[in-house]
Amino acid sequence: MSDSTVHAIAGAGGGIISMALTYPLITISSRLQVQKNKDSKEAYKSGLDAVKKIVAKEGIAGLYSGLDSALFGISLTNYCYYYFYEFTKSAINKVQMSTLESMSAGAVAGAATVLITNPIWVINTRIATRNASAPNSRPLGTLETAQQMIKDNGFKSFWQGVMPALILVANPIIQYTVFEKIKARIAKTRALSSFDFFLLGAISKLAATSITYPYIVVKSRMQLKQSDDAKERYSSIMDGFRKIIKYEGVAGLYKGISSKIVQSILTASFLFMAQASLVEYVARLLVSLGMRAPPKRI
Repeated sequence: MSDSTVHAIAGAGGGIISMALTYPLITISSRLQVQKNKDSKEAYKSGLDAVKKIVAKEGIAGLYSGLDSALFGISLTNYCYYYFYEFTKSAINKVQMSTLESMSAGAVAGAATVLITNPIWVINTRIATRNASAPNSRPLGTLETAQQMIKDNGFKSFWQGVMPALILVANPIIQYTVFEKIKARIAKTRALSSFDFFLLGAISKLAATSITYPYIVVKSRMQLKQSDDAKERYSSIMDGFRKIIKYEGVAGLYKGISSKIVQSILTASFLFMAQASLVEYVARLLVSLGMRAPPKRI
């Protein structure tokens, strides 16, 4: 198997670990992002208030709504991203890529990943936010949610929010470009440790999420079942921005940003640390299974 596949498998493993460790924060930020009426009794006033209300109504399990689809989604997302990123890097065929080349590799990997995995994240968003939008309804699993989506809106519903998702390819482009540039500078002076990868993941994700967060909010809302109410139905990205600002103010574009930044930083930190550690083990495992040629001895 190629180096691209090794990095892809390690990325999938790292994604599962990071997602499992930080999923409650994803649930909180997702519900805050899609919340439109903050004045109702059921509304979440803050991240901590969201935790209290979710646990009170749904138990601890409520913080993990949709975890199964999220773990599948993140493993597939990271597998695709790392595979296409490393494949593009090998096609460029440079040990040290320029900033433009690094961004190009990220764009190719990000676009391919979005087109392949968008249906999974639409399902996950609906599961994670279902109890908030319909508190008295029976929780649905992954397959039931998918079946309900097909029944209500057909297969096109799996591609809701795909345009802002494609624009959000800028997020990993920024993240991986910052990561690669800082890593290259440190590597010139010393070998990187697992803690270095943890910090690099945090710094790069902080930069990416801070810049792209309003698009994340619009994407999350477009992935929900669209309301019959015209003011809550978004026909396009710009329509989403316009209506959020009109009815909720600019602050509406940043709902849930505090918990999202904490979650994103921790997820990216654990991901980069785990992926860097897993690459060598995955390569050894594939060699032992006869699925990869052993490294050449010098």
